[in-house]
Amino acid sequence: MRIAKTIAPIAVAVGTLLAAVPLTASADMTVKIGFAAPLTGPNANYGADLKNGVQMALDDAKAQGIKINGQTVDFQLVSEDDQADPRTGTQVAQKLVDEGVNVVIGHFNSGTTIPASVIYEKAGIPDIDPAATNPTISGRGFKNMFMVISNDAQNAGTAGTYAVEVTKAKRIAIIDDRTAFGQGEADEFAKAVKKAGGNIVGREYTTNSATDFKTQLTSLKGKNPDLIFVGALNPQAAGIMKQMRQLGMKAQYVGGGGVKDVDFIKLAGDDAENAEAWEYGRPLDSTPVGKTFADNFKKKFGVDVLSYAPFGYDATWTAIKAMQAANSAKPDDYRAKLKDISFDGITGHIAFNPDGSLKGASSTMYQVKNGQWVTVVTKSAE
Repeated sequence: MRIAKTIAPIAVAVGTLLAAVPLTASADMTVKIGFAAPLTGPNANYGADLKNGVQMALDDAKAQGIKINGQTVDFQLVSEDDQADPRTGTQVAQKLVDEGVNVVIGHFNSGTTIPASVIYEKAGIPDIDPAATNPTISGRGFKNMFMVISNDAQNAGTAGTYAVEVTKAKRIAIIDDRTAFGQGEADEFAKAVKKAGGNIVGREYTTNSATDFKTQLTSLKGKNPDLIFVGALNPQAAGIMKQMRQLGMKAQYVGGGGVKDVDFIKLAGDDAENAEAWEYGRPLDSTPVGKTFADNFKKKFGVDVLSYAPFGYDATWTAIKAMQAANSAKPDDYRAKLKDISFDGITGHIAFNPDGSLKGASSTMYQVKNGQWVTVVTKSAE
């Protein structure tokens, strides 16, 4: 029997969409939701966006008076700042384990998620990944690792195939920031380009703290590419775009996940025009639940969704639904329900492949037109 038949439908899960019943009685049990992401440093805006998505899910669950095995639950968020640093990531992972969290939602960066998830695996605590995308995360056979977001093989791989078969690029170049995220995206993009019969004329590397990319871009300019794929987050992604145009490069700019937000356009200015970005999942405004989520998110936090809040929301509800189905918040009890879970979330349908990666993952290409990101196409990974 599929778990979707035994748990509440999406209209209940997405608590922002219906009038919620206030939680008036005292809770019978406490469930600790662990969370880790960069809350300080260059990636802090992404971490805050993600955390707000998790908090919104917990607030909705509390407002609905969610029960597990007939007991009303007090969901408590236990939040840690991993500073986007692998060493700090493992330290906060151990703190969450020591705190006795029932589940972990996180991390944001692939470079922190990969080592931190080893600690969660040893402790037997499920880690539901809402943002990190390196295929290694789900490729190690961990029984406690689940992803509610497309991995790079699904997202950047789709971008690579599209560049060859639809864009018809003849001379493709790549630049990445050497992080687990950026390099992972670039590697998967390159694999897909080669599989589709495309031609990669050059590849360059930078760092996630660099501000000058002219050496790398000048090298690529000499190879006369008609498309450049960039594996990096902002501000590096936007800086590369801007300096491409300063050097007179007319190649099509294609960014991987994490590029499409207002910061890219602000940082790149007029040079952002016609930039493309492949992002995880479907457009938030493509469904009524997505539009309502965006509206309620802004009302609650006073800011627009940046990128990953909907994934944080869906990851949190994934854990809650599995606990409800198992009638228990104990990892050993609800882990099996995670493996079989199936429901429609804000970001799309949530179900997992045997390795914990997202089943039927989708990716969307956006392009900057008149200073705004507009949707071009949504495709499902093969």
